[in-house]
Amino acid sequence: MDFYLLSPDGQDLHFPVNPPEVTVEGAKKIETVSIINIGDVDFPVGDELTGISFSSFFPRDYDPSYCQYASIPTPETALGRLNAWRTAGKPVRLLITETSVNVLVLITRVAHRYVGGEPGDIYFELAMRQWRDVKVRSVTNVQVATQSAQTRPRPDTKPIPKVYVVKPGDSLWKIAKLQLGNGSRWQDIYANNKRVIGPNPNLIYPGQRLVMPA
Repeated sequence: MDFYLLSPDGQDLHFPVNPPEVTVEGAKKIETVSIINIGDVDFPVGDELTGISFSSFFPRDYDPSYCQYASIPTPETALGRLNAWRTAGKPVRLLITETSVNVLVLITRVAHRYVGGEPGDIYFELAMRQWRDVKVRSVTNVQVATQSAQTRPRPDTKPIPKVYVVKPGDSLWKIAKLQLGNGSRWQDIYANNKRVIGPNPNLIYPGQRLVMPA
């Protein structure tokens, strides 16, 4: 299992150390209406955005007993990337391999601390909310107080393609069956990732990141 945050600008973050657990929170929005002779009645009015949080640490030095890969970023670089995404207020994609978690999120909170006896390591807590893209229909040629309406710029919500990380024992047919529901679509996956896979579609390797077709 691996944890990734994927950004449209290519500044991805592969977390060096997996968190021990991930908390996913969801709730139903309720509107309470008072009705004469009946009392208060609750009506569901939609779902609140899903909250996702976890904590781990960025090690200064690589240790094969708990690090996911060898070329780990410096703790300062990794923490800086999280804070940059939080400050920018733009969605990034959270991908947790071997799970169904592959969603756009906004980073809402980044906290970090240093622990005595572990020089250079940075412990962090990360909180995110699932991103919901809202499309607003605009009306043209409408004037309010003789001034034309102006719209505020919205964050860049260009869709981020779904990414699959190859695991041992995978084949393009198996990936197409699991991710697209049809094994015969392996050719679509190969066409999307020919530069990554190479001339032989039967040779794929664990750790390769394949972009899934729409």
